[in-house]
Amino acid sequence: MTTDGLALATRGLVKRYGSRPALAGLDLSVPTAVVYGFLGPNGAGKTTTMRLLTGLIHADAGTIELLGRPFRRGDRHRLYEVGALIESPSFYPYLSGRENLRALAATGAPTPRGRIDELLDVVGLAERAKDRVQTYSLGMKQRLGIGAALLSDPQLLLLDEPANGLDPAGIVAMRETLRRLAAGGKTVFVSSHVLGEVQQLADVVGIIASGRLIREGPIEELLHGGGEVRVRVAADQLDAARAALGQLGAGIDVSPIEDQPAGWLRVAVGTGRAADVNRTLAQAGIYAAALESGSDLESLFLELTREQPTGSHEGTFFGTAGGGRGTEQ
Repeated sequence: MTTDGLALATRGLVKRYGSRPALAGLDLSVPTAVVYGFLGPNGAGKTTTMRLLTGLIHADAGTIELLGRPFRRGDRHRLYEVGALIESPSFYPYLSGRENLRALAATGAPTPRGRIDELLDVVGLAERAKDRVQTYSLGMKQRLGIGAALLSDPQLLLLDEPANGLDPAGIVAMRETLRRLAAGGKTVFVSSHVLGEVQQLADVVGIIASGRLIREGPIEELLHGGGEVRVRVAADQLDAARAALGQLGAGIDVSPIEDQPAGWLRVAVGTGRAADVNRTLAQAGIYAAALESGSDLESLFLELTREQPTGSHEGTFFGTAGGGRGTEQ
C-alpha cells in the first residue's frame, strides 16, 4: 500500500493498554491539502491515534509517516512541522492570549515578527489579545489553541474536536478558517463527533471502529455509494412494494421507516438509483406518493459502526501538543 503523495499515513498501527487493544492494525491514508474528517464511536481508538501522531505515546507495532517521512520514537523535533491541538488546550490563566502565544513561541521553532498578531486575527481574538486567558470562554480558549497550533506555520494540522465550546457563529468561522488553510495547501486532520459539521467541512473521511479502519474516501463518494432512497406508497401496498423493490438486486434491504407515517419505505441503494426505484414500483402497478433520495454522514456512520463492539480502554490525558509546544494541568 503506497504512501506517496500523502501528508499522513499509518500502516498496521497497534497500541494496547495492558491486555486490551486500542488500535488493532490501523491504516490511514490522508492526502495533501485536504480537510480529513476522522470519525469513530467512543472507544474506537481516535484519541489513541491522535496521541500516537503527536508522540505523546508510542505504538506497539506499525509505522507512521508525517509529510512523507517516517515518524519514530525520538523524532519529536519533527513536530515543528506539525501543528496539533489534542483534547483540552491548556494555558497560563494569568497571562493574556498574546502573552501565552509568545511563551509557546519561545519554546519552539523561530517565529517571525508579527506572526502572533496575525494568528490572533485569524482565530478572531485580536480584540481580546490583551485580556487574561482566565476571562476567556471555552470557545475562546479553543480558538487560542488553534492559534498555538499554527505558530510554526505547519503543513499538517492535527485537531481534536476543534469546534468544542464554540457557538454557531464560531463554528461557521472555524469551518471557513480550516477550509481556507486547506485551500492554501495545508492538510487539516480533524477528529470530531459532530457528524453534521464534518459533513460540511471535510473533503475526505476515515471511519474507524474497534481500532481498525472500516471506511475511507472522498466524502461525496462515500455518501453516494452508501445512500438510500425513501419512498411512500399506499399503506395497503406496502407488502407488494417491498416484494417488487426486492428485485432491484440481491441483498438490497427494503424496510419500513418506523419514525414516519405509515407507507414510508427505506431502500438501501445508491442515491443515483431513485429513478430505478420509481420505475420498478410503476411496473408493478404501484405509484409512489413521495420519493426522496439522499444520505448523510450520520446515517452512513451508524450503518457502518452499528455492529462494531466498542470499549472504554482509552485513558484520559489533558494537554496541548503544537509543534512540541504545550503545558499540562
